[in-house]
Amino acid sequence: MPLNLPDKLPAIELLKEENIFVIDNSRATQQDIRPLRIVILNLMPLKITTETDLIRLLSNTPLQVEISFMKIKSHTSKNTPIEHMKTFYTDFDKMRDEKYDGMIITGAPVEQMDFEEVTYWDEITGIFDWARTHVTSTLYICWAAQAGLYHHYGIPKYSLDAKMFGIFEHRTLQPLYPIFRGFDDVFYVPHSRHTEVRKEDILKVPELTLLSESEDAGVYMVMARNGREFFVTGHSEYSPLTLDTEYRRDLSKGLPIRMPRNYYVDDDPDKGVLVRWRAHANLLFSNWLNYFVYQETPFNIEEIK
Repeated sequence: MPLNLPDKLPAIELLKEENIFVIDNSRATQQDIRPLRIVILNLMPLKITTETDLIRLLSNTPLQVEISFMKIKSHTSKNTPIEHMKTFYTDFDKMRDEKYDGMIITGAPVEQMDFEEVTYWDEITGIFDWARTHVTSTLYICWAAQAGLYHHYGIPKYSLDAKMFGIFEHRTLQPLYPIFRGFDDVFYVPHSRHTEVRKEDILKVPELTLLSESEDAGVYMVMARNGREFFVTGHSEYSPLTLDTEYRRDLSKGLPIRMPRNYYVDDDPDKGVLVRWRAHANLLFSNWLNYFVYQETPFNIEEIK
């Protein structure tokens, strides 16, 4: 089934070029199907890039999915045209009475600040709390994962000596769990962060289940509330060139940045990128949609609580 997206969203044409089947709202209303309602709180600075990355992965299932984009009032994006935000994003205050089958909350470029120093901390923690009674399953990514673990369970974050930057090998701790259906014994995930959460803190909280970790990158996936919350520290949604763009951007600014590990062919940027995480990323999002959204959400969406 296709994705049901807002009319004229830039990602539609970008994904059609990749032969990904998407339809806009006008066509979707002609189909007599109750689609899964997914809301995305996109905190990344390059909104259109992140939209496209996430929609690409959400499209890889036989389920029809209706996508909405949420924004917060206490922060104005400086890297996305205001016309795009006005056209495709809705303030949380106007969505708070709605219910959704699934929610994705992205990372944000504020991880080196204390949580309470983030200007929109009060607003976003209010959204975290709202999601618990208005969403069947919420997927927290990167900084949002750290923020959600801290807000709900008191898990601290720690600064790293050097940026965790590259593609890292991971293993599952509970390989028979449905979120890992179809996974290989070893899988790869991009990481790009200056902070971390630690295994010993996770294991102290009985409400949390550590599902996956990396010898090099540490904690990767944590689950709570029987799958109503997933906290993912990496960026499985990244496109092949995202880390390359970040690396070259920081180099051009004279910032201290190491070459992303395990990323370029023969560790040579001129030889291009070796993509090793695409299959895992598609499985992660399709398993989440299938086993923790579609199979758990009530047909009458108002029954979510």
